[in-house]
Amino acid sequence: MLQDCRGLPLTTVSHQAVDAFDRAIDGYLGYRADMAERMEAVFAADPDFALAHCLMGYLLLMGFRSDALGAARAALAAARRGDATTREKAHAQALAHWIDGDPDQAVAVWDDILRQHPHDILAFRLAHFVNFWSGRPQAMLASVIAVERHWSDTLPGYVAILGCRCFAHEEAGYYLQAENAGREAVRRDPTDLWAAHGVAHVLEMTGRRLEGIAWVEGLQSGWSAANNLKHHLWWHQAMYHLELGDFAKVLERYDAGFRDLASPLTGIAPDLYIDVQNAASMLFRLARHVVGVGDRWAELADKAETRIGDCQSAFTLPHWMMALAATGRDQAAASMLSGMRDFAAGTQPIARLVAEVALPVTEAVLANGQGRHADAVAAMRPVIGEMHRMGGSHAQQDVLEQLYLDSALKAGADGDARMLLQRVAGRNPVPPERRRGYAMAAGLLC
Repeated sequence: MLQDCRGLPLTTVSHQAVDAFDRAIDGYLGYRADMAERMEAVFAADPDFALAHCLMGYLLLMGFRSDALGAARAALAAARRGDATTREKAHAQALAHWIDGDPDQAVAVWDDILRQHPHDILAFRLAHFVNFWSGRPQAMLASVIAVERHWSDTLPGYVAILGCRCFAHEEAGYYLQAENAGREAVRRDPTDLWAAHGVAHVLEMTGRRLEGIAWVEGLQSGWSAANNLKHHLWWHQAMYHLELGDFAKVLERYDAGFRDLASPLTGIAPDLYIDVQNAASMLFRLARHVVGVGDRWAELADKAETRIGDCQSAFTLPHWMMALAATGRDQAAASMLSGMRDFAAGTQPIARLVAEVALPVTEAVLANGQGRHADAVAAMRPVIGEMHRMGGSHAQQDVLEQLYLDSALKAGADGDARMLLQRVAGRNPVPPERRRGYAMAAGLLC
């Protein structure tokens, strides 16, 4: 039986297919924009390659779109038609769980694969991804610690282990360990976006804004082959400028960076979840500082209307609502909430997440946008400690905490505002009075 570049058996008789599959995995780990071409090369060499069909299904699901579920099911069926090893069959089972709206069970399968095959970088990276978007930084960290002792720099993909070590430690609050791992990964591969992204988070969380701007600026020349993750790094750069009060630079980075509608990547996927989160969260922050954003909300709101009823990404839902609320599209907003309630009536774990957390948070976003600030506080207060379950980093969740603070201040709910300030003070090493979104409230109430 042929093996991949890390020595794991693959059910194919084509050396060309193995080489193409290794290249596809490299593209996935490296956030490359040409994944479609890489996958085409695999199937051209072996149309019946079971694990390649699993990878295709995974890639479809990682876009968090309900209209991709049919193609993902087709990939699963293709993966199950041919011969496969026990490990490859386990990947098919993980894919089935994820398609069925139970990503927790998918992670359980990947963890089991890793106990037997710690060099399965696909299982490792998928578990890292889903744990992140399920708000489980400690699980991310535990996975890294369990796997990394089986790795060395002689194995292809080691830089990806370092990048995940960086981000897992950062989200768990271990910033020194995170930065060391991320910088070492980037030293080995300056084009590695995930490690660069992890260090950007460290610089954000530790208040090193000028260093953060220089970090992104110094690496971006190596991102020409990268996918939409580079937009998120430019969003981080804009966040540093925001903290420095350079709003003109933020808007420049918005238009010619993370929301550049003229770029080929954005033109292909203008409503990719991460791009929507970048754009809406930044426009909301700018609005809090009374910065004019022109008609930038409108194109987001247009796209939000086309995604009503699509609840695959719980964390993106309140961001869609920000656009609808900011443009006064009350009817579309009501339709969005109705679609969320219909979805939340299901029995899948993802339906429960929408019901228990995403729905009240999204209701609060609309109430805030409509000036019903006491209603926003009332909707959000019971779930303020559960928002992490929707996924997103501490830096990304911050916009929801700012929304709660904004609502509490405008509703005259000083107790809620103080509670929120105490919450963010305990979660971020930079005190509220040194953070632009919290400084005014901290000065008034603390």
